[in-house]
Formats: sequence, C-alpha cells, structure tokens
Amino acid sequence: MTSMAGEAADLATDGTRVTGSTAPTQFGDVTVIVDDDFVATVQIHRPPNNFFDIALMRSLADAYEALDAEDACRAIVLCSEGKHFCAGANFNNQPTGPEPGLGAGGIEQLYQEAARLFDTLTPVVAAVQGAAIGGGLGLACSADFRITCPEARFSANFAQLGFHQGFALSATLPPIVGQQHSLEMLYTGRRLSGEDAVRIGLCEELVDTDQLMPQAHAFAAQIARSAPLAVRSIRETMRGDLADRVRAALAREASEQHKLLPTADFSEGVRATAERRPPRFNGR
Repeated sequence: MTSMAGEAADLATDGTRVTGSTAPTQFGDVTVIVDDDFVATVQIHRPPNNFFDIALMRSLADAYEALDAEDACRAIVLCSEGKHFCAGANFNNQPTGPEPGLGAGGIEQLYQEAARLFDTLTPVVAAVQGAAIGGGLGLACSADFRITCPEARFSANFAQLGFHQGFALSATLPPIVGQQHSLEMLYTGRRLSGEDAVRIGLCEELVDTDQLMPQAHAFAAQIARSAPLAVRSIRETMRGDLADRVRAALAREASEQHKLLPTADFSEGVRATAERRPPRFNGR
C-alpha cells in the first residue's frame, strides 16, 4: 500500500465522518482509510451481523499487513458497519462454495488466517457496538484496546452452543479480564453489557453510541502521537510472544471443536439458538 493523501471522508458505523480521511482501499469486504492523524480505519462491511468466514479473516489480515508497511499509519481502529460489531461464525449458514465451512479442515483454515491478525506490528483499537459474540468476542480481544457503548453485549456463548471456545480466547481472554472472569464467561456464556465489560476490564472506555467512533479514533490518535519506533518496540516487548501463544491455543481449540462438532449437544445448541429458545442438552 502506498502512502495516501487527500480530503475525502470515511463513513463510520453510525454514519458520522472521521475527519481528514482519504479515499478507501478495498480488501474484499474490508475497507481501509488512513487519515492525517496517522490512524487507519479498518472497517468490516457485512451488516447487520458481520459474520466472519475464511475470506473475511484473510481480508482483515491482508489489510493489517499492508498497514504495517504503511509509513502513514501508526495505529488502527477496527470497526464494523451496521448494528453489530461481529456475531462470530454463522453456524446456520455454512458456505457451499470454494471456501470450506466448519468441517473438512475449515476450522484450521479459518484459524490460520485469524492467527495472522496477531502478527501485526501496529496497535489496534476496536470500536465495539452491538454484539461481540463467540468468535466476534475473539476478534475484539485480538485488538490491543476496546472502546464500547452501553448497548453493546459481549458473550463467550460457546458452551451454550455445545461447543469449545475458539478464536484464541483461551490465550487472549484471561490476560484481559483474569482467570475467574474468563471461566465464568466461558462456562455460562452469559451476556455482558457495555458497562459490565468496562467493569471487569474487557473494555477500556464506555461512551454513548454516537461517540463510539470519534472516541475510538481519538484513542488511536493518542497512540499515533507517540514515537512510532518506540511504540512498536514497547508492543514487541509486551505482546511479542502473543502470536505464538495464540497459535498454540488455536491448535488446541480446533482439536476440541472437531471432537464436539458431531455431538447431539452441538446440534441442539445450534438449533436452539436459531429457534431462540433455551437449549436442552443431554450430554451426548
């Protein structure tokens, strides 16, 4: 990606403008805009739920890699168009095209692309509105920081699907919220509001929904004002082994998920979610 200049403006998740933005660069369903504050807005465009798949993870990772090589970018705001930040994988609508779904090596391919997000050299601030559920919570936790709003909801709902957690939450969630909060979230799948998320340390700041993008941008701009070589050096010290820990966690998670995919409990969990009713698990 070459250095960009200009005076176009980006439309954020709530339709407001990010000042000083340039024309977007497209990576599949992901757009990238680098502004005059050395902040890149990386936005997912799969509204309203922003479900992910292998192609979307690849697009995000490609965007991050391009921004690592961009002198005009010193911090990233990760955001999504529409009502929800990311509702994870769509278990009720698996792909039938060239990209595999959850079976036939699909989990491994998805996680291979997701692991690339943790290789990025540039600090990431996630702006989380609506739902960050399951793998969507994992995507939020891939960022260095999270800004949210009262209407947001966070859930590691895997056990309510009869499934094992994924997207490296085994490695990312405990350092953020602590072991006990992580266990509670993973065992129960309970939903946390934006206020709850800030209370337990899952998010750094809580703002009104219409201030979510401006505040996430301001947070990222504060990082971008620091010396870029120093920030990367500090980040390497603090997160340098995270990518390795993530890959080890993803391998374990994928193995456990494959064991649970054929169970009756998983089928019941997916069916109950689609029917919006409590699941009736029988341990088989």
